Amino acid sequence: MSDNLQHLVDLLPQLGEGILVTLGLTLGGAVLALLVAFTLGFGSRAHTKWARVPSRVVVEFFRGTSLVVQIFWLYYVLPLPPFYVELDPLACGIIALGLNYGAYAAEVVRGSINSVAKGQWEAAIALDLGPVHRMRRVILPQAWPLMIPMFTNLLIQLVKGSALAAYISLHDLNFFTNELRDRTSDTIFSYTVGLLCYFVFAYLLTLVMNALEVRAKSRLGVGPSLREVLRLAPVQTKADVGAAAPASAETKGGDRA
Repeated sequence: MSDNLQHLVDLLPQLGEGILVTLGLTLGGAVLALLVAFTLGFGSRAHTKWARVPSRVVVEFFRGTSLVVQIFWLYYVLPLPPFYVELDPLACGIIALGLNYGAYAAEVVRGSINSVAKGQWEAAIALDLGPVHRMRRVILPQAWPLMIPMFTNLLIQLVKGSALAAYISLHDLNFFTNELRDRTSDTIFSYTVGLLCYFVFAYLLTLVMNALEVRAKSRLGVGPSLREVLRLAPVQTKADVGAAAPASAETKGGDRA
């Protein structure tokens, strides 16, 4: 066991490189996925067929094909004729992750916008807001908190999907895990370290997304603010105040008796 720990310490520089590569894949893929999600999500809701049909085709294509095949196609097929496009491995991984998870996220955008109450749409129309202002000022602020929990799930899936980038020569966390196994010849130890690294990475991202969700809901007046959530003292809600009032009245009545 001590030898395994020594090998782990020796490979800490490679672990740092692997974390940076995984972070680059995650952030780059997430940004691209967000752009793809809103583009295709709005396109899927368009009234014109020239925007709606291509958007639906792209969504179904990338949802219906394997992420592994997409990565291999971008990395191995694009450099061949008639394309002659050679992508950097990191760019290849980011594009594949962004397109794949962006297609899933597009359904999140479309469904969340459709979930906004009909009365909100009617109120925005009654205020004579144009389509852009209606979406930006009324609909999106209410749909955004609905999107975040599902975006969080997809972000965690994207982190785990980034491990496939090791197959196109990227030295990410998955590559580090295999390198550690080669050094130690201990499969259990090596993959346990890899599991813990991915868990910590994903959990930190989950905390960030949860904070983003709290902030989005507090801006709508739903739930506590982020500052209240981070306070050490518990937040006293209106329900707590209402329940405390009768209790204090009963206590005073008992004292008088």
